[in-house]
Amino acid sequence: MSYAIVGFGKIGHALARAFARKGIEVSVATTRDPASFASDAAAIGPTIIPQTLAQAVKADVIFLAIRFESHPEVAKALPSWKEKTIIDAMNTFAPPEELDGLPSSAFVAKAFNGARLVKGFNHLGASVLAQDPAVHGGRRAVFLASDDDGAAAEVGALAEDLGFAPVKLGGLSEGGRLVHARGESWGHLIFKDLVKFD
Repeated sequence: MSYAIVGFGKIGHALARAFARKGIEVSVATTRDPASFASDAAAIGPTIIPQTLAQAVKADVIFLAIRFESHPEVAKALPSWKEKTIIDAMNTFAPPEELDGLPSSAFVAKAFNGARLVKGFNHLGASVLAQDPAVHGGRRAVFLASDDDGAAAEVGALAEDLGFAPVKLGGLSEGGRLVHARGESWGHLIFKDLVKFD
């Protein structure tokens, strides 16, 4: 299984650190030349591989850690996203009418034709997400929502590998609404830093 993070701002850096802690290789990409952020990637660890967007989208599992407004442009990188798993780690404050009344992730799913989309890793601020998820003898929770049970299970397994405790919230229409920030409507679980004890 290959992994990529599209976007290398605060959330992208936090996700990269999670991969680096576990020694799992992940590509990082932006719309810029990889040479422009290669030193940042190297500072996080040797398993963080700077790539072009065209290279990164060849991965099996792709995190979207970009500004919400940029996702349609990234979606043009492939004619079809079939057999790709997209993890939507974005938030938006766009009003519901701009999203056709859909949860933000359901709106994103329309742009990534054929992809299996999972909402996840978006409810924590970057500074918290960047920390080791092993806290107080437990594991920091990450919430996942998807209309594809198989994709949710796959991303749940990845979350476990990264040291987090995945909590599945159901489909995008119910679970997705709990973890999104949209307009003046904030999901009940957004920015909640919860720890699971086994």
